Amino acid sequence: MGRIVIGVDIGTTSTKTVAFTPAGRVLAHDATEYPLLQPEAAAAEQDPQQIFEAVLSAIASCVKQTRAAPGDVLAVSFSAAMHSLILVDDEGVPLTNSITWADHRASAWATRIRDEWDGLAIYRRTGTPIHPMSPLAKLVWLRHERAELFSRAARFVGIKEYVFFRLFGQWQVDHSIASATGLFNIERLDWDEGALALAGVRAGQLSQPVPTTWHVEGLAPDVVARLGLSRDTPFVIGANDGVLSNLGVNAMAPGEVAVTIGTSGAMRTVVDHPMTDPEGRTFCYALAEGRWVVGGPVNNGGIILRWVRDEFASAEAETAKRLGIDTYEVLTRIAERVSAGSEGLVFHPFLTGERAPYWNADLRGSFFGLGIHHRKEHMIRAVLEGVIFNLHSILPAVESIAGRSARIKATGGFARSGMWRQMMADVFDREVVVPESFESSCLGAAVLGLYALGHVDSLDAVAGMVGATHRHTPNTKNAALYRQLLPVYLSLPRKLSEEYKLLAAFQQQTAVPPPARRS
Repeated sequence: MGRIVIGVDIGTTSTKTVAFTPAGRVLAHDATEYPLLQPEAAAAEQDPQQIFEAVLSAIASCVKQTRAAPGDVLAVSFSAAMHSLILVDDEGVPLTNSITWADHRASAWATRIRDEWDGLAIYRRTGTPIHPMSPLAKLVWLRHERAELFSRAARFVGIKEYVFFRLFGQWQVDHSIASATGLFNIERLDWDEGALALAGVRAGQLSQPVPTTWHVEGLAPDVVARLGLSRDTPFVIGANDGVLSNLGVNAMAPGEVAVTIGTSGAMRTVVDHPMTDPEGRTFCYALAEGRWVVGGPVNNGGIILRWVRDEFASAEAETAKRLGIDTYEVLTRIAERVSAGSEGLVFHPFLTGERAPYWNADLRGSFFGLGIHHRKEHMIRAVLEGVIFNLHSILPAVESIAGRSARIKATGGFARSGMWRQMMADVFDREVVVPESFESSCLGAAVLGLYALGHVDSLDAVAGMVGATHRHTPNTKNAALYRQLLPVYLSLPRKLSEEYKLLAAFQQQTAVPPPARRS
């Protein structure tokens, strides 16, 4: 089938691989899932060995599907989820599971960093907001509360570093993943001495920072035959999944914002040098030389609709099964019966705390404005609107740094719903374009790999690989209604900060630790 490039995305729930031609045409794809482990309250872990096996399986599947000869693979290039942390010994053997971004056990320490230890200054140097998601907060927690385990660790690494070590026996971290640790100075492109001192680690216990275009050859012999690749196939270290999603949907020009809603969600735009927010509301992560991505992530995206499906929509799920359609399609059809604004019902989707723009793990979800006239369909629509309102709340911070946006490029599972796409256009009061690209982070990784190896002259080559499947312009009437509701939505989290804190403490006090489970 000719020359191919494989984009690999090591995600929170699965590793996805897509084989592309150098022109961006999809030839094959695979997704290999793994469980999320919750051994105690607020924990969110994964087994590094399971993820490594998933990476091998997914790459091998793509190679097999394309029937490519080993020498036909131009590159294997990587994307990965941010903020993971693994403690390893001198031999690189994990002492812990991979502690993911969703783990909240460092919440109290993140608060101390932010409020007592000059957290804003650390953020301004590192570009990573102070939050329990970050490896900085996790390390401070481990140092103080798991001191014996902490002291046994020879290194502190992320999941992509672990995979590359298993493949090549070297410890490197790309500038993009490093810039999401809270430990990396984004101006100097090196580990930040102040953050390291707070975490209690030495630079030598972390991986060597390298550009996102760094690549290596010489696969470990035991995996060459399994993958169906040449030992000299270049592996490009790549970047984090967020910045590569921007690249993969071609949201690279000024005024273009990428919005992703998967399990969680994010809003991002590209700038030409590191930029941080004086109030600490946004992140700043590296993409490539002269390309930085600023934006904000949210915990509560598609996971909220899954919660509605599982807890309140058993009848609708049965209907969907009978009709042979997706349950989410039934839910969105129900929501379409209700006018924009859900007749004054507002939903705050903070079921798992929240990151941007509040960076407050104590936030909790709520319906506000419930009246006797509200029915299930109002609540379903309010949930959908609340997820979009939540993303919209990041926009002022992003625009204060990067300037006004004119167009939204939207990706993720939600983009399959025409109603939800139109709702986004109405809430943001901007054109929404859904790019044609398949698995945007994988495409972004593939384009970065081609660029790293000189097969394309610029990252802008992605423009010829991405079409548009849907375009939505704002409905004037609906946009006006949302402009009335948004101030109500935005004001409540600020006014109820003390109540959120008290309620979160009560929930933690009365919580029953969950058993380990698959998710």
